[in-house]
Amino acid sequence: MAAINDLIKQIEDKTLRDRLTQEVERINNNKKFGLVFEEHLPECTPIYGASIKKGSIVARKGKKINDIYFVANIEDGRATCINKANGENTDIPVGELVVIAQFGEPIFPTLIPMDKVKNADDDSLWHTLIEADNYHALQLLEYLYPKQVDCIYIDPPYNTGARDWKYNNDYVDSSDNWRHSKWLSMMQRRLKIAKRLLRDDGVLITTIDDNEYAHLWMLLNDVFPERKHIPVSIQHNPGGTQGDKFSVTHEYAIYSITESSTIFRKKHTGGDVYNLRRWGSTSGRYEGATCFYPILLDKNHNIIGFGEVAEDDFHPSGQTVYREDGIIEVWPIDRNNIEKKWRYSRDTVESVRERMFVEQNGDRLEIILRRESEPPKTIWTDPLYNAEAHGTNMIKTIIGGGFSYPKSLYAVKDAIGFAVWGKKNALILDFFAGSGTTLHAVNLLNYEDNGRRRCIMVTNNEVSEDVTKELIKKGFVNGDKEWEKEGICQAITWPRTKNSILGINSAGLKLEGDYFTAIQVSKEKERKFLQLSFTDINSLNSAKNKKQLVSLLGKDKLPQSLVKADSKYIVSDKHPASILFDDSAYEEWLSALEDQDHISEFYIVTRNNALFNEIKERIEQLLGNIIVLEDVKKPMSEGFKANVEYFKLGFLDKNSVALGQQFREILPMLWLKAGAVGERPELEQDAELPAMLIPASSNFAVLIDETHFAEFVKQISARKNISHVFIVTNSEEAFREMASQFDVENITQLYRDYIDNFVINGRRI
Repeated sequence: MAAINDLIKQIEDKTLRDRLTQEVERINNNKKFGLVFEEHLPECTPIYGASIKKGSIVARKGKKINDIYFVANIEDGRATCINKANGENTDIPVGELVVIAQFGEPIFPTLIPMDKVKNADDDSLWHTLIEADNYHALQLLEYLYPKQVDCIYIDPPYNTGARDWKYNNDYVDSSDNWRHSKWLSMMQRRLKIAKRLLRDDGVLITTIDDNEYAHLWMLLNDVFPERKHIPVSIQHNPGGTQGDKFSVTHEYAIYSITESSTIFRKKHTGGDVYNLRRWGSTSGRYEGATCFYPILLDKNHNIIGFGEVAEDDFHPSGQTVYREDGIIEVWPIDRNNIEKKWRYSRDTVESVRERMFVEQNGDRLEIILRRESEPPKTIWTDPLYNAEAHGTNMIKTIIGGGFSYPKSLYAVKDAIGFAVWGKKNALILDFFAGSGTTLHAVNLLNYEDNGRRRCIMVTNNEVSEDVTKELIKKGFVNGDKEWEKEGICQAITWPRTKNSILGINSAGLKLEGDYFTAIQVSKEKERKFLQLSFTDINSLNSAKNKKQLVSLLGKDKLPQSLVKADSKYIVSDKHPASILFDDSAYEEWLSALEDQDHISEFYIVTRNNALFNEIKERIEQLLGNIIVLEDVKKPMSEGFKANVEYFKLGFLDKNSVALGQQFREILPMLWLKAGAVGERPELEQDAELPAMLIPASSNFAVLIDETHFAEFVKQISARKNISHVFIVTNSEEAFREMASQFDVENITQLYRDYIDNFVINGRRI
């Protein structure tokens, strides 16, 4: 290494000499074990639409993006360019150049409004789509939402070798010996910023297949050593992708969580539920005195609490009591006005509150109890996760066009749901947004539980390789409108987002089909009774004969393993059927059936029709009708009550920002930083800037001219919903003095805070 250091010292170019010195130091300190990969030179991003001027860093359109030039002069439409690699001077027409942003250099972003859809006039919640290179978008988001994101869901390129992603504007294919290193370099840079966005209790979900699973696992452990990384296998392609030896049907979702992260349990989406009120011979009020109390509901029939146990001599006026204060009391009283008891005492009922819901049945309000929820398993095989049926075909329905390998809407919904089901105001980020499934899934989640989760999606506007060839043949280049409209963001992500919210396809016609939702309604159904009169207990005198009879029912209803030679009946806590072999033991059987609400089918061996009818009636009195949950579907034509704004990332001049000349360009970011509450305010381009801006429909305020501070304070004091204040001043002392006058948690100095953030963070690659 000493010889290398001596040779480096002989290099005249200081910039190159310093960079090589840094690389040698990095190599010396490089790991010898664990995840070892070549950290490639930082990526470059073309900024189409940015004006080219003296001092710009540029590349040739359609050429190698990392062949970089410095613009020394511009005259008569031609730029004198100095190649940064070899120092050679070249004259290039300005129209053939594009400004580039190099990673590690300070950038000063802006958000250019492109379009929006507003389908919830009465809702102040706005989602966001940003068309951008995701690295620079992440830098912006770090300024807007440091340590504020509840869930990051990403579906990065799988690096299959099939030219499915680019590094420095070039496709990476299977012939590239550095394919894995480039992918890891790309991912590492983005995950480092994602770490600074994620809340300590937030959850990162990364989907991947076998091509990079092992590398990604190690990278996640390297970037997030404080987190556990739990892989979930999802069967997304039941038919399988044919390999040399195996047909692959799965991919992975890796959950990166901390000790403080919550993985929420999924509510049962099927099966039986039961009334919280007791049935049967021991269900009377005085069989359990601590189980007679009111359950309290609000006017919308939401459970808000529990009353105290009633005194023995108190008798409610009815099953449902409407109090003057608006609270509704529901008592365990049956249809015959007989006072019963709840299944849980007053001391224990709180433990099942999350499983309870209210069902209106005529003039009665019934309290229904779901089965206990379960933690998520690590292998998912639901038919709804089929990517072709609920990904590819759904996109075709919504926008008419196709997209390679979209996720199933329901796989993404459940993946995110486990991280945010209990967080109805969660902030969710996807910076590999692709076809836009994540926002679609968040809208469905919000619909299911009236949530107000907000989603931010970031995607580039890459054009597919086949379309690129066609555009080049027609003489178009990247940056032309004809080129841009074929990109993924403008051709797929935004149309899918807009159409799914409005409930229409690209032709403006109503969407056909339904969404499967987690919303369920309970319905009463009669239990099934079957008289088996073709045999009797004398014929069923052995375990073999009884097993043969049980086998006719089907193993899902009752397994033969439960049958013993002396069995008079079978009652199982885990199976939906029960059988009585010996009709003389029916009283004993009825006692065993107490509280077995899940059993829906009863098989009674008897030739006595009157006895069969008596037993049937006794069971109906004991257990009542069975309550089942049925899924509710949502017509796709209804769309979603949601609002989304679509931006394109642009870049500002630092000096113009510092001089206060680009407030209009920064305003969308202030709106986002305050939480994107209400419709985004706009200022006319040619109008004079106001002294202050306090949008009526939002939650932020900006003091632009500090000489109007007194009036600003007065107006802020009249608004109770202001959570973010921005003050334009060059003086730190003046800023601190003015900030001290507000009882607001988030106060920001402009434009210093904005400039300093991107200068400092630009150095962190």
